[in-house]
Parts: sequence; structure tokens; C-alpha cells
Amino acid sequence: MTALLTSADGLPAGVRRPQYDRSRCGTGIVHIGAGAFHRAHQAVYTDDALADSGGDWRILGVSLRSRETAERLNAQDGLFSVTARGVEGSETRIIGSLARACDLGNQRAAIEEALTAAATRIVSLTITEKGYGIDRATGGIDKAHPAIARDLAQPRKPHSAAGLLLAALAKRRTRGVAPFAIVCCDNLPHNGAMLRDLLAGLAAHVAPQMEAHIREQVPFPSTMVDRITPAATAATKDKAAAVLGCRDEAAVECESFRQWVIEDDFPLGRPRWEAGGAIFTTDVRPYETMKLRMLNGAHSMLAYAGFVAGHALVRDAMADADLSALVARHLAAAAATLAPLPGMDCNAYAESLAARFANPHIAHETAQIAMDGSEKLPQRIFAPALLARQAGAGAEAFAFAAAAWMRYLLERRDDASRYVLSDPRADALRAAVAAARSAEHITARLLSFAWLCPPALAQDAAWAAAVSQRLATMLENGMGAAIAQEAREARAFSRGRRKCAS
Repeated sequence: MTALLTSADGLPAGVRRPQYDRSRCGTGIVHIGAGAFHRAHQAVYTDDALADSGGDWRILGVSLRSRETAERLNAQDGLFSVTARGVEGSETRIIGSLARACDLGNQRAAIEEALTAAATRIVSLTITEKGYGIDRATGGIDKAHPAIARDLAQPRKPHSAAGLLLAALAKRRTRGVAPFAIVCCDNLPHNGAMLRDLLAGLAAHVAPQMEAHIREQVPFPSTMVDRITPAATAATKDKAAAVLGCRDEAAVECESFRQWVIEDDFPLGRPRWEAGGAIFTTDVRPYETMKLRMLNGAHSMLAYAGFVAGHALVRDAMADADLSALVARHLAAAAATLAPLPGMDCNAYAESLAARFANPHIAHETAQIAMDGSEKLPQRIFAPALLARQAGAGAEAFAFAAAAWMRYLLERRDDASRYVLSDPRADALRAAVAAARSAEHITARLLSFAWLCPPALAQDAAWAAAVSQRLATMLENGMGAAIAQEAREARAFSRGRRKCAS
């Protein structure tokens, strides 16, 4: 089978097609980071919006590093399939909202032209937490980040997302073109404000005249995004081909559930994303915090413990009764750190998350979730742990998650098989672990990093002891034994609480 997906015509009747004339919809969005998550999420919402009310809202996808993604999408006229898999069944649809794709290495001029065009009214991003070059301690730029360092040295030829956006905004200002709205769709706390600080911080170094303009004139609506989307594999494409009758080299599969909560701050207009179920609000922070601490926090704990214990997939880890019990405990502990959110039942949300993790039709690798922990744990694990300690509550769930990550840093599973740490601070983390002589020393060294753990938490002796004790069990007896012991203690504590309540 060599035919590529280049048209929605002739596809099987059960495959949903774009419900609009693509040729009549111009391009109004530039998206940086056209990977699997974007194609399964924002592109789908935009496809629904175009079907509902049309408009010039198709997307130009931009890849900062990969030439391959752009080539695959362009060879298919921007078309690709998304297969949503739920316990109740699967649905495959063709997405037409992507007009074309460019890669920075070969098509810089086209990207810069699109970013400065008046027709571009929104720029969105999914480049992962590590892609921005944010200094966690200050909220400004991380001068050691490779792309940021290059932009500081050569600001006229930017390589970072922040540098590209800053240069485009400066040109638009010079030409009298209003600034586009910048929409961060990555799992960063207060991601709109964080991205504003990043661009303003870069401007202070390379374009001081733009700093106030960015802070005062450029809209940065915050968002919360949610859809479990495994990395595409050869199997993903093979399964799509079996459904489509042709090859889709950009095929994506994901869970059926999706959510997008957005602050409604789009002075130049926006697609009618609510047609796809997007929620617009004046304050996205409660939703964002809930998702980071509950879904992402429990996901990280499960990934580190499960991966080291030998579970390659999340669904397999959830089949372990002890790990499943620890997920339930983590979700409850995270929920306890949240302020009440009107209309949201945290218990029901926790139950839905556990069911989504266990979805037998989604092959989500624990290794994928485990990547870039130094960027993820501050908001997912350490922030709620500090709140729990300040409230006088136990932080056992967070201590276990932190210890599981520390154990993961050793780059060997329980069965002694090796893997390579994937983290932007891998060298510093390896050095910290290698220089330590015991679980207590490993814990102390890692918690001392201000970009990782809040100082007030790092200085909490009881917290540090809780982490190091769990890490010691993992090192001495193996992750599997540590999981079993932790689950026994969690169940005993839960029984004790129920007995007291009765």
C-alpha cells in the first residue's frame, strides 16, 4: 500500500471528513510545534470551528527542529487522521484545519513572513515545558538554554520560539500591524503570564524598546489543555492504513476525552472553538492547577515507579493493583490541596482519570511521560507537597512520587536493564546522584536545587526524611517491593481514616 492520504475523497464511509471547503478558508493561525499533541487537540478544535462557522482560521504549522514532520504533512496537503480510542470504541476522522507546515531550518523566510502578516491573528505553541528556555527561579530567560543563548548572541536570526515571536512582534509594531494573541498550550503554571515574562525578559536583553509593548499591548491568554496522546509509532500508521485504505504518515491516535479551557482575550478575533467543546473563562488558573496536580502529578508518579518496575505502558502499570491504589491515593492527596472549583467534583474527576489511565486501547509509554522530569516536577509534585505540609497534612503521596523520580535518575530498572535519562538538566542530575553516598545524600543534593524544589520545602526535615526513607527502600529492595510496601501503608491508613469517621 503506497498511496498517501492526499484527499478526503474516496475514503471509507465510516471515516469522518472535514465538513467545510478548505479552499475557502484562509490561514489565520501560526502554530509552533506541530507534533502529535497539537494535531490531536488544537487542530481538532479548529477543524470543528471551521465546520461550524468557517472563517480564515486555518493553521500554518511550524517545526523548530524537525524537517520530517513538515515534509510528511505537506506531502499530504496538510491532511492527517486522528483516531480517538475509548473503552466504548474508536472513531477515525480526517482533519483539514492545517494548511501547510514549515521547518525553521529550511523555511525561515516563510515562517517570518507568516508571523508578520496581518492575516495572522493568533500564534499558539506546544513545544513542551523544556522548549521555552524559562529560568524557573526568576520566571525570565534561562541564558544557559541553547536556543536562548544563540538568540542572545545573534538576535537577528532567532532560533528559540521566544526569539521568533519577539522579532515578529517588533516588525509588526514597526509596520503598524496589531500584535497577535500568543497562546501557550503546554503544561506550565499560569502559562500566559509565564510566556509574557519570558518574552519581556528576552526583550530586555536584545530589544529594550519592546519590553513595555509586550507587557502592555500583547495578549497572552492562559489555557489548560488535556488529551492523552501517545507518541506516534509505526503501529499507529499501520492501524490508520487499515482503516483508511491508504498510508497516513502523519497519523495520530489519542484517547476519546479532550478538554480545552481558555481565557477569552483575543482582540483580533478567534475561531469559534466552543463548537468543539472548548470552555472560555476569565480565569483559567483553577482548572490548570487541578489538572497539573491531579492528572499530571499522578501520571508522573505512575510513570517513574511503573517504568523502573518494568511496566512499559501506563495501562499495564494500572493493571498492577498496588500501583493503581497509589494512583488513587495521589489523586486524593492532590485534590486536598485545591481550592473548591464551582461545578467540579474532584472525586468524580479522580475516578475519570483512573479510568483514562487504564484505557486498554491507548498504548501510552511510561518512558514518554517520564521525560524532562526536572521541568515537570516543580508544579506537579513539589508545589502541592509544600501546600500539604503548610496545611499540616501528610505528604506521603508526594514524597513517594519524588523518591520514584530520584530512583529513575539512576538509569537502571529493577531488572538491571539500562536506559538513558532524557532531561534538559541530565548532566547536573547525573552528577548529583553520582556524587551521593546514600539515599539521604541523594535526596539532600537534589532538593537543594532551587529551580526544582521550593526552599521552604527543601528545608523541611520531616519532608526530606519521608522522601529519603522511600528512596532507601527502592534502592535496597527494588521498586516493586517499594510499591507493595507503600500500597500496604496507604491501604492501612485509609482503613484507619474510615474507622475514625464511623
